[in-house]
Amino acid sequence: MDYDDSDSEDRRGIAAADPLPPDDWHGHGRTARAAAAYAAHEPELTRFFRRRAASQDVGDLVQELFRRFVSGRFSAPLPAEETRPYLFDSARNLLAERARRDDRRRTAAHVEYDDSETADHCPHERLEMRDELARVERAISKLKPRTRDIFLMHRFEGLSYEEIGAEMGMTAKGVEKQMAKAFIAIRRARSGRR
Repeated sequence: MDYDDSDSEDRRGIAAADPLPPDDWHGHGRTARAAAAYAAHEPELTRFFRRRAASQDVGDLVQELFRRFVSGRFSAPLPAEETRPYLFDSARNLLAERARRDDRRRTAAHVEYDDSETADHCPHERLEMRDELARVERAISKLKPRTRDIFLMHRFEGLSYEEIGAEMGMTAKGVEKQMAKAFIAIRRARSGRR
């Protein structure tokens, strides 16, 4: 037995030559408690974060939670039955902090719409641009289905002529000819010719 609580007459205090415990001797049990808490609660906390945060953030959130738990300055060790509620309260607080931080970032990145950017276009010019766009949309919709599909695949999906050719079962030269037909139709529409 390491400790004898019997009242003995030969009990003495600490002598000057006796070694003293290190200044942080209370912290030695903290690592073991943190490891036990991690082993017991990490799977459940991971599920908790997975339901409430982006999957790529889950590992970081769990790590940050336990970093805070280990570095917490408790005056007395946290009783085992209070560890789980403490960890889940801390997890909720961590998510709330992250949400507030993300809101601040979104607010800081927000750019106000400024009418002065479009003010240099008079209403007549804006109407002409809108009419031209409508003519181009009509011209695209009137293209033969194959030509329209090839045009949209190249301009809006960013596919190369070779990729379109492979998908459509034709050569890159054939795709190029279809694109030329589409460009001619669009050019005519923009100029107001039919």
